[in-house]
Amino acid sequence: MDQRKPYRQSKSGKRQESGKRKPAGGERPRPEKASGRRQSRPEKPAEGQSPRKIKPLGGGRPQPEKAAGRKQSRPEKPAGGEEIRLNRYIAASGICSRRDADGLITSGAITVNGKVVKELGSKVKEGDVVRYHGVRITNERKVYLLLNKPKDYVTTTDDPKERKTVMQLVRNACTERIYPVGRLDRNSTGLLLFTNDGELARKLTHPSSNKKKIYHVFLDREVTVADMDKLSSGITLEDGFIRPDAISWVGNADQSEIGLEIHSGRNRIVRRMFESLGYRVNRLDRVYFAGLTKKNLPRGRWRFLTEAEIRMLKTDTQR
Repeated sequence: MDQRKPYRQSKSGKRQESGKRKPAGGERPRPEKASGRRQSRPEKPAEGQSPRKIKPLGGGRPQPEKAAGRKQSRPEKPAGGEEIRLNRYIAASGICSRRDADGLITSGAITVNGKVVKELGSKVKEGDVVRYHGVRITNERKVYLLLNKPKDYVTTTDDPKERKTVMQLVRNACTERIYPVGRLDRNSTGLLLFTNDGELARKLTHPSSNKKKIYHVFLDREVTVADMDKLSSGITLEDGFIRPDAISWVGNADQSEIGLEIHSGRNRIVRRMFESLGYRVNRLDRVYFAGLTKKNLPRGRWRFLTEAEIRMLKTDTQR
């Protein structure tokens, strides 16, 4: 029997071998599609075996998911059984630095759960009641807030005359107990800082801090050149000599507006300087304080400081 493969006649008249046709140009034949079969699911890893990681397309690394609306984290508090040093706890409360906290401990000013603690290196845990001169202190996050103070508000936490206080303007800002750093007169306006960071507040208000303040002064009449020279050279008031760091007219048209830079924190110092020369201050606006400005902060509104501003304040006070 003839074992040769059968041939069939092509349209061109040439005989071709029947069966599978050899692809032209050396191409590999494409695999036939599976008829109706679904792709099988990957097998689950055996118990105790970690699953294989899927390699992302394109060879790139998988991107981590973004945190949705995360707020600034609070400082760590001692966990149930965890203990932290007492001086660190006191410093975190904002009343002083860690070094000064050692002095409070050795002086007997600190009690823990009703007992005086004088030993350095003592530790506390969550639930312990720590008091300084009988007043309880807490390890809470630090808050830094800037207010553009309006007129007719007293810079105090409580006023016996029941006048409006600056605390009413920031009462809904946070749950922590904050207080103003320094002061502005009732009729003065401008920048006022609030915080519960006692160490920073003490450094900012200390006479040696030399923190720059710039005031926009509106007077009842134009200031003469002679009086400007007196102010620039310095004048003597009832509580001593004072000289501004810089002083100039604001603009060229109206010489009743003065810009004055000063670092002194003496009470009503700017008003008293002009009053000593026979001028009356109609308005006094603090437009700059320790590197902070009123930019994008309307009168009567407040905002939290940025991380960069907080670092700036703390860095400058350490110099």
